[in-house]
Amino acid sequence: MKFTTKLLATGAMALGAMTAAAPAAAQVEGRVATADISRAIIGSTALQTAYNQIGTTYSAQIEQRTTKQQQLTALLQPFDTNGNGQLDEAELPAVQSASNFPQIQTLEQEVAALTSQVNSARIFAVEQILGQYPAALTDVTTQQQIVLVMQPETLQFAAEGADITQLITTALNTRIPSVQIVPPAEYRPSRQAANVFKDIQQTLLTAQILQQQQQQQQAQPTQAPAGR
Repeated sequence: MKFTTKLLATGAMALGAMTAAAPAAAQVEGRVATADISRAIIGSTALQTAYNQIGTTYSAQIEQRTTKQQQLTALLQPFDTNGNGQLDEAELPAVQSASNFPQIQTLEQEVAALTSQVNSARIFAVEQILGQYPAALTDVTTQQQIVLVMQPETLQFAAEGADITQLITTALNTRIPSVQIVPPAEYRPSRQAANVFKDIQQTLLTAQILQQQQQQQQAQPTQAPAGR
């Protein structure tokens, strides 16, 4: 039971159907390239605009979630005896037997419901763009005469210019310049879209952490060399 505030989701992408594989003994005749699906979608104008619009349209839910998460964190803090920012199995019994456990449960449910509303809108946006990814990939591979496209992490080496992610982003911008952000009633995202969304959130979280680290390093005063 974690109670630290983070981006809404983490995880790894599973979209093997979009990656072609050649037989081990076959010789590939043509250009080979790499492409990262999540980065291609993150860079698209449609997703960036959608995320900004969701931040405005769902601002009440986001604000309520932040407030309730802070309240939940405050209630759970006394039970975090080892101070690691989460509740371990050894600490859970004390929470479950606490007099305010019903209040903790209610807050957890409310936070989860608010998070689900925002995430549903984001996944809905991702799913619409993902639907155009195969066509965008075909556009680029046809124009660039590419016969094989793989995920970057599957290769041990790739020459400069092998990554066509940005080209796919450009093709996505042409094919789907904008998306809807309010899911229809009873919307249920596909497993594929949910997995890509998790990978997108993890990528954004990693970028945010790196940016914060860089800002902290820049804010640290430079130590002057000791004089002789």
